[in-house]
Amino acid sequence: MKVSPAEQVAALRAGVVEIVPEDQLLAKLQSGKPLRVKFGADPSMPDLHLGHVVVLRKLRQLQDFGHQVVFLIGDFTGMIGDPTGRSETRKALSRAQVRENAKSYEEQVFRVLDPTRTEIRFNSEWMDAMRASEMVQLGASYTVARMLEREDFATRFGAHRPIGIHEFLYPLIQGYDSVELGADVEVGGTDQRFNLLVGRELQRDRGLDPQVVITMPLLEGTDGSAKMSKSMGNAVGITEPPAEMFGKLMSISDELMARYYELLVPGVWGEVRGGLDRGELHPMEAKKRLARQLVADFHGADAADAARRGFEQRFQERSLPADLPMHAWQGPRPTEIAVPQLLREAGLVASAAEARRLITQRAVRIEGERIDGLVYALAANVDRLTVQIGSRRAVVVIFSENNS
Repeated sequence: MKVSPAEQVAALRAGVVEIVPEDQLLAKLQSGKPLRVKFGADPSMPDLHLGHVVVLRKLRQLQDFGHQVVFLIGDFTGMIGDPTGRSETRKALSRAQVRENAKSYEEQVFRVLDPTRTEIRFNSEWMDAMRASEMVQLGASYTVARMLEREDFATRFGAHRPIGIHEFLYPLIQGYDSVELGADVEVGGTDQRFNLLVGRELQRDRGLDPQVVITMPLLEGTDGSAKMSKSMGNAVGITEPPAEMFGKLMSISDELMARYYELLVPGVWGEVRGGLDRGELHPMEAKKRLARQLVADFHGADAADAARRGFEQRFQERSLPADLPMHAWQGPRPTEIAVPQLLREAGLVASAAEARRLITQRAVRIEGERIDGLVYALAANVDRLTVQIGSRRAVVVIFSENNS
């Protein structure tokens, strides 16, 4: 069924941070021509991860509307190193390293994108041929003052940390790629906004119709403290073994689980959140479903089911003895429990201060799951909890419906 331009714009808004400008996107769609949608990736690491998938799925949505994706592998810019978000100059890669990583990218993008609507390009096609005089002209397109509008450059300049001249070239070359490709739309993370807008300006300066910029939210890594990045060690690669993917996803916090659902499994979080809010779904089960779905997306349902069984088996092998001491909860059955109170009542700590210290040290587990917060939601169908500190101290707390 054909989707109208207005319907496409409405659908494309879902999950994006910004469309610049939206009215221009509508006008381009109303032309009736398939749009050329650019996405650039520098092959600084050999594997794509779930952070890339957030953008790739938006690209697939555009393909499903009939548009052509140009997946640009920045083999030339990869030798510069993207300075975005960096507090220091990134180490440049050799041509051989970049080419090897690029080969891996080509194989991986089609796990999400439609190969029949994807054009793979390398920016060395035109950058290797650019003369020194042309590079000088490109550099004259922007001033140092404009470059220092970028927060990362401004921070480093203010802290007297070095900024290489070649790093100023990075956003200019990324923008120039849009000129060479004739991009109608460019999609990227919010951290790339400055660079994407440079592309608009360079196209306009050369008498071309400027590209529309679509920015996507950044997915936090498994540590929850920084965007997902292989170099930060917090990434979940889409080619990692199923069991490894599953285990990494089970390690994220409950708060981060919501974010992963929203960005990686669109349209599902509302139902999952409802089950959690009603006490019908335990957070660990919700996390297992998330992990299983994402593993299935990249390795198939059988591999995902096997990864889940393997995780549960390993979890049971680490389980506690069956003859743990029991403690009957005093008072009405709660729907939420203050974890320090739970630990004190179970006789596992002497004070709330000790409980908070152990929680901060990630030494507390409830039902085998490490606890980060001070409040634990008790699902409606749960009548007991195994509460554990370290590997030796544990108590089963029993909740009686008669006291509710």
